[in-house]
Amino acid sequence: MANLPAADISADLALVRQLVQEQRPDLAELDLRSAGSGWDNHIYRLGTDYAIRLPRRRSAAGLTANEQRWLPDLTADVPVATSAPVFCGTPSALYPWPWSITSWFDGQDVSLQPRDRNVCLASGLAGFLNAFHRPAPSDYPRNPYRGGPLSSRYDSVLERLDSGMVPHAARVGELWDQVQQLPAWPGPPLWLHGDLHSANLISKDNALQAVIDFGDMTAGDPATDLATAWLVFEAEGRRAFRAALGPQYDEDPYIWERARGWALCIATILLANSDDAPGLNLVGSETLMEILTGDRERF
Repeated sequence: MANLPAADISADLALVRQLVQEQRPDLAELDLRSAGSGWDNHIYRLGTDYAIRLPRRRSAAGLTANEQRWLPDLTADVPVATSAPVFCGTPSALYPWPWSITSWFDGQDVSLQPRDRNVCLASGLAGFLNAFHRPAPSDYPRNPYRGGPLSSRYDSVLERLDSGMVPHAARVGELWDQVQQLPAWPGPPLWLHGDLHSANLISKDNALQAVIDFGDMTAGDPATDLATAWLVFEAEGRRAFRAALGPQYDEDPYIWERARGWALCIATILLANSDDAPGLNLVGSETLMEILTGDRERF
């Protein structure tokens, strides 16, 4: 089983309540309850309107710091709600790393709904990327796993294909080899979400309610985020998504081939590392089928 990595710190309910009392006493009387743990963070719900995210591993503390530094300004004018911090908790004697209070979204985790319903999210997701994909300053947060050339992930994907966890490994390997020689993004590094699969999207009332979890935020090739065309949608949704995007993406004739390569890469991650998360495993499986059944798709 590919279980979650062990937590370096177990932030239990009592500790989190103490943190809130220490740094946000005005919220200390709100109901506090666990909402689960992810790969990087403990998640708690605070009252009806807020969530608390605390790194559970030392390696995730820097990701939280990146979100706190950059996200409030970057998302101030995007047309979709996000998990940008509304309060930036600081390290203290109680807890050694930055932690955040964010908005709580009461909609549906998109990974838990049938993929054929996601076409209604296409315009909202495109609108988010049209606004978020802007040139980044030189000191943007580096991410060795997202935003760079596909060749940087070549060996990692092959290891996953050899693991036995990825179906149709031979065909996937052929497609992976084909995308390795594609020309690089010719423009400046653009801000990227970095992990734009359906479990990081929230829907409500047949629309995109929020984009969440910017832990992989970086800058680079926008094809990394455009992989969402396969990670979230069926063919109809992909067409609607592309039609709603701005014309800047059409200036690079290879961007969609690289985007499909990134979708393939991320699908293998979800398949090889989500035995304990059936929803994410299904996202990986469905994404792979979208790529394999439409590998000559032009949309």
